[in-house]
Amino acid sequence: GLLEDDSWEKIILITNEFGKENFKKNDKSEFLVINPDQDINELKDEIYNKLKPKIKDTEVAVNFVSGSGKEHMALIGALLKLGVGIRLTALTKEGIEEI
Repeated sequence: GLLEDDSWEKIILITNEFGKENFKKNDKSEFLVINPDQDINELKDEIYNKLKPKIKDTEVAVNFVSGSGKEHMALIGALLKLGVGIRLTALTKEGIEEI
């Protein structure tokens, strides 16, 4: 549902190889494939280095609907290191809402 909303300019799906093979993206989305077996600092650095050339805005919307706590922490760490603001979003019965 989040992928279908027209308000997003770009959607980056952070996933592992399994997710890349089994998830359907759309024209606005792209995969950022990570290795979740790394320790949390290596994972944060990998996400940071892969996101750095892709994020040009000062704010991003984030949805943690799947993944592990370690992956979520690494993503938050990478986004904070990039200096972007974070808006948490979720798909609810009423549509997409900021949490």
